Amino acid sequence: MIDEILDFNKVFVENKGYEKYITNKFPDKKLAIVSCMDTRLTKLLPAALGLKNGDAKIIQNAGGVISHPFGSVMRSLLIAIYELDVREILVIGHTDCGARYTDSQKMIEKMKAYGITQDNIDMIKYYGVDFDLWLGGFMDLEDSVKKSVDMVHKHPLVPETVKVYGLVIDSVTGELTRI
Repeated sequence: MIDEILDFNKVFVENKGYEKYITNKFPDKKLAIVSCMDTRLTKLLPAALGLKNGDAKIIQNAGGVISHPFGSVMRSLLIAIYELDVREILVIGHTDCGARYTDSQKMIEKMKAYGITQDNIDMIKYYGVDFDLWLGGFMDLEDSVKKSVDMVHKHPLVPETVKVYGLVIDSVTGELTRI
């Protein structure tokens, strides 16, 4: 697969396919979005929101969940606010999310099937990682979005002037519902 990608990229650059994507690092709409890494959202999400390249910072992870107040998603949002002039944040969950019902215990069993040893799993637990919290899913989509919105809204390093909204996008139609 990597060879295929590199071959395509060489032609892309030679043909200046990048020119239509040229922008700068500052989001034109002063907007950051936290959403899921689901492949259905790759093009659907920006299209459903009327966004073009350069309009927003889009942070994607499994479930679109902000799981820790000092984790990588919050770090990215703080950099977006203070270095890239973001003034609004959208947390967007989606219907039929694959991360929703993730079971950490089943995932641990899959890890073992791939050759991860119990010693390695125990070592991670030793360092205080709660596998259920870290790898587990969520039952209620709207509640998950609300928790992430609250984490940003109440974060001690996020200024009150930054607006934070929660939404759910239909992963088929792109319809947005405000939470």
